Amino acid sequence: MTESTDALRAQLVRILDWEEAHVGFDKVVDGIPEDKRAAQAEGFEHSLWQLLEHLRLGQHDILDFCVNAHYVHSMKWPDDYWPSSAPSSTAAWNESIAKFKADREKLKNLVLDTGVDLFAHVPTGKGPQTYLRAILLIADHNAYHLGQLVAVRRALGIWR
Repeated sequence: MTESTDALRAQLVRILDWEEAHVGFDKVVDGIPEDKRAAQAEGFEHSLWQLLEHLRLGQHDILDFCVNAHYVHSMKWPDDYWPSSAPSSTAAWNESIAKFKADREKLKNLVLDTGVDLFAHVPTGKGPQTYLRAILLIADHNAYHLGQLVAVRRALGIWR
């Protein structure tokens, strides 16, 4: 592995944690009162729960695309990526957070796996869908929706 590839991998891992130029996932989801998780803030289309689940579902789908040799894209847009209901319990909320974090760790491990050529096409992909593209897509998607979570929290009066 070259020094430049090492540096790229290290930067991609940092990007997945979003603790440099963006607020991190942990801070965004920390301390959200149970009664606000499904609240609809005026001017916003999605609740905190819907945004959290959308983040989890999207990240999981792209991870599966990268690591599952038998991956077939079967999720329908937008229905399968956006939950319509509130979290069924605090346990469901906590499980969603835990699954997001676990998948993020798997993505970081994928990035650090020197056996994975980041510039190679993902075998189950179509066209120019490389591992690097998938990682950058996740990072961009997560940053966008983490920003939305902060905005909704502000509108609900629960952002510090």
